[in-house]
Order: sequence, then C-alpha cells, then structure tokens
Amino acid sequence: MTQVEKDDNLTFETGIQELEQIVQQLEKGSLPLQEALTAFKRGVELSQFCQAELTQAEETVTLMMTQSGLKELDGDQA
Repeated sequence: MTQVEKDDNLTFETGIQELEQIVQQLEKGSLPLQEALTAFKRGVELSQFCQAELTQAEETVTLMMTQSGLKELDGDQA
C-alpha cells in the first residue's frame, strides 16, 4: 500500500494540485538528485491515484446514466 492509498484526506483536487507543484519543481531542475527521485515517485503515485479517481467517477456516471435510461453522449456532442 502506497502513502497515497493511506492518505484518507487526499481528494482528486488536492492530488492534482500537489502533482502540479511537483511537476513545476522538477521542470525547474534545481532539486538535488535524491529529492528529485522522491518527488518523481510521489508524482507517479499521485498520477495513478488521480487516474483511478477519474475512472471510478466515469464508471459511476455511466452506471447512473444506464440505470436512468439516458444515452451516453459521443465525445463530439456537448
């Protein structure tokens, strides 16, 4: 179990915000190697967490639409 999975206070929004901060730090290139590796690892964990949250949300929406008899819209329609 990763630290991200243990963090009950982490939400999609806070995960994205932290991930953006990590990306900015890494793009600057000013972190020492070990800190950069630690930040990169945390970024990967956050990315996986956020992707899982998005997948779960998409599945929930699809299920709700199916149960209510609504048709799923194509990506081209808004």
